[in-house]
Amino acid sequence: MNIMPYLSSLKAILSSRKLLALFFLGFASGLPMALSVSTLSAWYTQDGISLMGIGMLSLIGQPYVYKFIWSPLMDRYVPPCLGRRRGWILIIQLLLIISLIGMTTLRPATSPLLLAGVALLVAFCSASQDISIGAYMIDIATPTERGLIAASQNTGYRIAMIISGALALVMAQHFGWHVTYLIMAALMLIGVITCFWAPEPEQHSDNPSPTTLKAAVVEPFVDFFQRFGLKTALLLLLILILYKLGDAFALALNTTFLLRHLGFSLTEVGLANKSMSMIAAILGGIVGGIIMLRLNLFRALVIFGILQGLSNLTYMWLSIIGHNFLLMMFAIFTEQFCSGLGTVAFTALLMGLCNQRYSATQYALLSALTAIGRVYVGPAAAMMIVHIGWTWFYFWTFVIALPGVALLFVIKKHINT
Repeated sequence: MNIMPYLSSLKAILSSRKLLALFFLGFASGLPMALSVSTLSAWYTQDGISLMGIGMLSLIGQPYVYKFIWSPLMDRYVPPCLGRRRGWILIIQLLLIISLIGMTTLRPATSPLLLAGVALLVAFCSASQDISIGAYMIDIATPTERGLIAASQNTGYRIAMIISGALALVMAQHFGWHVTYLIMAALMLIGVITCFWAPEPEQHSDNPSPTTLKAAVVEPFVDFFQRFGLKTALLLLLILILYKLGDAFALALNTTFLLRHLGFSLTEVGLANKSMSMIAAILGGIVGGIIMLRLNLFRALVIFGILQGLSNLTYMWLSIIGHNFLLMMFAIFTEQFCSGLGTVAFTALLMGLCNQRYSATQYALLSALTAIGRVYVGPAAAMMIVHIGWTWFYFWTFVIALPGVALLFVIKKHINT
């Protein structure tokens, strides 16, 4: 097997200004996600909040579902500096820093609802940042670059989630939650600096921006259904909801599973994520992007989708064995690596479905559908665990992952091959 094309692709990732910019913007995109959901649930867990209360925290992620409502503003209006994409990214990142600092003034034991409200503001800003970064990614990528662009952005995203969702746990145990969130707010400056350094996408004269707010709201939806037809468009939307649903269920209460059910410490969970997940995230993102240079999009979606479903069974195994640090590391590594593979192919699919003229709105709409599972499965996952236990719960997360893969065969000819 000739590995030189893969090595050349890896060199391109490390040397391209465009890909490095997407790596750092991906980092900025991933950092607030865990801070408003999984890391926050660990904070609530440590402060003794009930399982149902922690499950309800997943609803904080609702802005990720409804972000398409305000996304037309980012297609229509151009900030006074740094252009249509980078300008919005910069504004939102500054608001994120302020919101994260606001979380350091509260704690779950004394102000659970108010802290959740500030976390909701963080989620709103984070979802808005995702709109702008997603649009920037689409606007700057050529069709042949989509796999590598997705891999670079996904790698930065995953590393940020490990830092804010794993290293943060270790820091919280040793320095406290308030100091931890202050440090995370400071790390958002990486994204701010990248905004000034990243190249601006070219604006093609044959694909101008919407000239009115009405056009920015209506035309993206009309364009999508006209390009694919009603039946195919609806099937595509259903796939976007289902493809990562098994992952969403598996991770909804994963932190509580490791801390409360298996009895691991914050440091043990954090160190496992920091070491094994860091390696897995990097390998999953880069390997997935490089493989997609040699594997068409349909096959990548199918193979990676099956693997990310199977990886959930490692947590079923861990639930059966019980408190075992090495097995926990293996489970986390496997899930992160396979999920990274699936995310790269899935992101490339999203990019290919969008029209550059309406990239902010269409990417927001399509990616919002993928967030439905992540946001709303928390209460459902908690009820399943109460009734069937952790072991069977993780088995069903594997089953839930299969319909999204199966539907790919129905519209195979409409997926870029």
